[in-house]
Parts: sequence; structure tokens; C-alpha cells
Amino acid sequence: MNTQIMDKQEIRSLELFAKKIRLNMIKSLFNLGFGHYGGSLSIVETLAVLYGKVMHIDPQNPNLVERDYFILSKGHAGPAYYAALALTGYFNLDRLYTLNQFGTKLPSHPDRRLTPGVDMTTGSLGQGISAACGVAKSFQMDRTKQYVYCIVGDGELNEGQCWEAFQFAAHNKLDHLIVFLDENKKQLDGPTHEVCQTYDYAEKLRAFGFDTQKVDGKSVEKIVMAVEEAKKTTGKPHIIILDTVKGQGFPYLEQKEDNHHVRPTENEKEIIRQFIEELEQKIGGDKDA
Repeated sequence: MNTQIMDKQEIRSLELFAKKIRLNMIKSLFNLGFGHYGGSLSIVETLAVLYGKVMHIDPQNPNLVERDYFILSKGHAGPAYYAALALTGYFNLDRLYTLNQFGTKLPSHPDRRLTPGVDMTTGSLGQGISAACGVAKSFQMDRTKQYVYCIVGDGELNEGQCWEAFQFAAHNKLDHLIVFLDENKKQLDGPTHEVCQTYDYAEKLRAFGFDTQKVDGKSVEKIVMAVEEAKKTTGKPHIIILDTVKGQGFPYLEQKEDNHHVRPTENEKEIIRQFIEELEQKIGGDKDA
């Protein structure tokens, strides 16, 4: 694996971008008063890589025909997605404070009819990956160079539809499909291994015919390396299993047992306020901010 894809400055820039996504996502949820903190936080670094380096997109022309597509199959992580889109330039940051409110363009789960930059409406778990396979198949038929990137959740893989989609992708050799599995090890009802034993995702997905890697989902560098490595393999769809933590990057929420959907108590509101201040100071202290 090529370890010289990025220099230290590029890595630092992506790490800063991830901090900004995390900060603005938390501020939007805090303003709303409740929401999906845990699973939004665990995909922040991956979104920073996709929107900060990897994808061929144009925020000034969201419907660019030859763009890469991104589909957030675990649609409840929309708050992180919206923060990444705003910071990339699809819309003004102030819009984040309308999250899930009456008349908003930023509903709880992504809607392609409402939000610039959203390629697919998602939220019903299992359906996003199926749509991603369809888009990838269309690109294959048109012989374009476009890639489809899709994030699925480990809890989402309780859905049989996901595995049907994986089988379709492998059978059709969709090598311009790159799937990220956010293995944060928790879902709405508890730890994934207790709800429905996961076993070894890497072994299962290799058996399904996927080019498979597992990386540290907290490392922007390793995520970039994994994407570049995936693109070297043809004739197979790709999956990058992200070893993450639900609530990633926010120590209190990482330790909170029920962190899927959070309606903060008064004490927790103060903890969130302090974390926001700390993160703002870290970003402000970075010369590249």
C-alpha cells in the first residue's frame, strides 16, 4: 500500500476539515435541542476525506453530469452530511441552524429534492445501498469514469436488502462502487453483537465477492490510502470497513451508553457547550483555520 499519497500538510488540512464538520454538526444539533449525535459523529472523518479530497464534484454546479455520487445509506447521520456540504460550499453555514425545523431545506434525513448536493433521498435503512448499486450500474453501462461512494451502518446490515445489494454489486463487477461500512459497534437498541451477532464483516464480504479492507475510521490518512488502494483493483466492488466509535471525537458521548439519539439533560447541555468552546479554540488556534 502506497504510504506517500499525502504529505503532512494535506493530512493536517483534512484533520482540520474534520474538526470543522464535527463542530458545525454539533452546533446545529445543539440548536435544535435533540438528534442523532452518535452515528453522525462516527462518519465525520470519512466525510472529510470524501468532500475534502476524493470526490469529483462542483459545489457551484451540484448537478454536474460527470460528478461522482455520494449516497448516505444510514440517512439518520444527515447532520454530519449537511455540515460537510455547507463547509464545501453547497449552501451557507447559517442554513445548518434550520435543521429539522418547519419549512427547512435540511430535513432529519437527506432529501435530494430539498438539499443542494444530496444525490439520493435516504433514511429507510437498506435502501441507500441498493440505490448506490443502481447508480453504479448505470455508470458501468455508460462507461463513464464516475465513482459512487456509499456509507452504510453496521446496525443497518440487519437488513436483508443490504446483502441482496452486495450480491448484485459483486455479480455485476461494479468496480466503481466504493462502500464504507461504519462499524461503530452500536445501533438504536444496543451493541450490534447483542442485537444480531455480526461475526467477521471482512470475511463475509470477501465471500460475497468484494475487494475488502479494514482501516482506522478515525484516521483521515488511512481512509484516503484505502480509497486509493481500492481504485487499483478492477472487476470487483469495494468495501472499506471503518473501525469507529459511536460518538467519535466527543469523549463524553463516546462513553454515553444511549448515544444513538440524544435529547440532552441540563447537565449534558453544559457538557456540550464546553465541548463546542474547546473545539472552537482548537480550530481557532490552528494557523490553517
